[in-house]
Amino acid sequence: MTASSAAPPTNGVPENFKPPHPSLHTNRVLPGFKASLGFTVVYLSLIVLIPLAALIARPWEHGWQGFWSVVTDTRVLASLKLTFSTAAAAALLNLVVGLMIAWVLTRYKFPGSKILDAFVDLPFALPTAVAGVALCALYAPNGWIGSLFAPLGIKIAYTPVGIFIALVFVGLPFVVRSVQPVLADFDAEVEEAARTLGASSIQTAVRVVLPALAPALLTGFSLALARAVGEYGSVIFIAGNMPYVSEITPLLIVIKLQEFDYAGAASVALIMLLLSFAVLAVINALQIWLFGRGQGAGK
Repeated sequence: MTASSAAPPTNGVPENFKPPHPSLHTNRVLPGFKASLGFTVVYLSLIVLIPLAALIARPWEHGWQGFWSVVTDTRVLASLKLTFSTAAAAALLNLVVGLMIAWVLTRYKFPGSKILDAFVDLPFALPTAVAGVALCALYAPNGWIGSLFAPLGIKIAYTPVGIFIALVFVGLPFVVRSVQPVLADFDAEVEEAARTLGASSIQTAVRVVLPALAPALLTGFSLALARAVGEYGSVIFIAGNMPYVSEITPLLIVIKLQEFDYAGAASVALIMLLLSFAVLAVINALQIWLFGRGQGAGK
């Protein structure tokens, strides 16, 4: 009797058996791996990669000197500083307020909670131009809210403060909707165990709840920041659009396009793209660090 070349089976499975790679499985809803990957690459190329490649190539029509003269212009630098500073400030405020709103909507049941929850999504559904007109009507010197501050010499609309309010309005839903499902799935028994061990409410929130919500908070912050940096429609009505004072970078790009300075517009857009990539890279690195720290603490 000849010995079999295959290894003896263990629990009915040969020792040298290797399961197929998940990408080779055929029982998928979508087509095979190659077809799905090909569709993904083609679609992303048409929608994202090719337009970005065109954006990167366009500024160099006038050479390095032309590109550098555009991006170092004092008006461009002032608009970049205003855009990114107000976007970061609005995202930070939304981080705190969005967490509070998500906590209230998740942990408490009260009359009108569903209506309040629906209002959170209003900036998603409302056209940005309509939002800008509504904010301008509220915060203008003759508006309902602006008229209360006008006698005190405080001007809200047509200043950077008005830009900040508009960016808070459009960015709030991103934080709430990022945190809300994580908070809803958070085990309340963990909080009860912390209190049983003698932790105060603040200690429970800082040491138990916030670490679990940190990745979702960072996600909401990055989404709110990205939306605020590129926001245009709701800002131009309330900003005042004064160069060096209340002129945002997206508006400056539109102005250059209207002047048929396509290379200059692409140069400013490229700088915005690079700065946005740098900010998102830092946020993603922080998320990876927090995830690794959480995995290490769980072992």
